[in-house]
Amino acid sequence: MKLLNHHAEGPASAPPLLLGPSLGTSYALWDTVAPELSITHRVVRWDLPGHGGSAAGLIGAGATVDDLAAQVLALADSLGIERFAYAGVSLGGAVGLHLAVHRPERLSSLAVICSSAHFNGSKPWEERAALVRREGLAGLAENAGARWFAGGFSVPRLVQDHRDADPDAYAACCDALAAFDLRDRLTEIAVPTLLIAGREDPATPPAHLREIADAVPGATLVELPGASHLAPAQCPEAVLTALRGHLGQGALRGMAVRREVLGDTHVDRAQARQTPFTARFQDFISRYAWGEIWTDPILSRRERSMITLTALVAHGHYDELAMHVRAARRNGLTPEEIGAVLLQTAVYCGVPAANSAFATAQRVLAEEDGTS
Repeated sequence: MKLLNHHAEGPASAPPLLLGPSLGTSYALWDTVAPELSITHRVVRWDLPGHGGSAAGLIGAGATVDDLAAQVLALADSLGIERFAYAGVSLGGAVGLHLAVHRPERLSSLAVICSSAHFNGSKPWEERAALVRREGLAGLAENAGARWFAGGFSVPRLVQDHRDADPDAYAACCDALAAFDLRDRLTEIAVPTLLIAGREDPATPPAHLREIADAVPGATLVELPGASHLAPAQCPEAVLTALRGHLGQGALRGMAVRREVLGDTHVDRAQARQTPFTARFQDFISRYAWGEIWTDPILSRRERSMITLTALVAHGHYDELAMHVRAARRNGLTPEEIGAVLLQTAVYCGVPAANSAFATAQRVLAEEDGTS
């Protein structure tokens, strides 16, 4: 199976972030922003079919945003990425909205930039698709700068990408935009969502982003003065600032969950021991372990505690086990249930490991009962 052309940068162990492009552009749209984001994330930016390095044959007439979303998921699967943050511009943003509604378990967060839950009805896109199939892209590319940028700004590389795109694939992407309308599903979006609007954007004006922000629970809207449709190219610093704040919410959510599970005393002690040398590791724990894994609703906290106890016994991490016995009690496990988990480890991890685990757990439970 052919995959979308893509470019990955950043540490392979960092939280993954997928970046989607606008119609007519390539992943070069993110050239100024992606390297900065790759300091803290594994950034993967991709090309639409028939754009940049992606094969035109990946899309055909009558395509939908669902088709494009499926290709993005296939790309993520090929890279071993199960759950990821996502940010996309225009059509790329529509792909993100579709994923948030139809495949929410794959997203940890969503940023929709200069995009919409609908694109002004089907007729304009049907007409554009017919024009491109008939005459090619040269005429549209001549006016790309005026549609994409404000104040005489331009990025020649992106205009050239528009000129070089495959007309049939471009037209098929227009078909996808023509059929796209998620307005009646926006209230279902539950992932943390950021909307970025360009105040000078004629294609998806701020009102379109406000419509999404008003419907998606807890969404944040940022409007960028002076920005038109391709905000990451025209106003990269402003987009970076908004995305960094949004992506950093994982650490904030994670710290809240970490305190709920482990208790303020333990977390305060860990924070007090933090040094400049360990600061990034502490941030990693809060953002990834607690902000993404422990907040995933697929498993309950009770279930996660049982899995964690087992893993700690298997590896002989008895100091951590003591901490997580306390956490298991906070997550609703009874002493009898904790004992049953440890008994199970005797079968699969070995009697000596379980013997040490029972001793650790008995000490912690006795301390909690005030009997020691």
